[in-house]
Amino acid sequence: MPQIVLVQPQIPPNTGNIARTCAATCTPLHLVGPLGFEISDRYLKRAGLDYWPYVDLHYHESLADFQHHHQQKSGRWIGFSTTGKYSYIKFEYREDDWLLFGCETAGLPTEVLQACDATVYIPMHQAHVRSLNLSVSVAIGLFEVRRQLGYMNEFESR
Repeated sequence: MPQIVLVQPQIPPNTGNIARTCAATCTPLHLVGPLGFEISDRYLKRAGLDYWPYVDLHYHESLADFQHHHQQKSGRWIGFSTTGKYSYIKFEYREDDWLLFGCETAGLPTEVLQACDATVYIPMHQAHVRSLNLSVSVAIGLFEVRRQLGYMNEFESR
């Protein structure tokens, strides 16, 4: 099962929207601090609505804490970045991939990008638009991974 990792997110409604997407898809969500808000932030809870009980949420106080957690698991780090090497559509995902996304203002830190097994980007056709909203990017990336891994097939009969 792929996992979503937000490294130092800053905007509570984005994280709340991502949590809601993770709840809907049964995707584990990892928050790596320091965060730009409190976990109890009302805007965070409001964006996630009443879905928080369904979120498989993991909080790591620092990047070092997250790295230690990951070492006990398996899987590749796939960094989503405007400077990524591969288009997110052409990249071949695996069941145990960890999809890493950086904060809204700066993206993934250089040391995280260097630690990634691969980096991918979401193509932008308008040169003046650097990137999409974080919650939109996570949803686009996650649903492409789910499509490639066959998770979407279970919903086709609805």
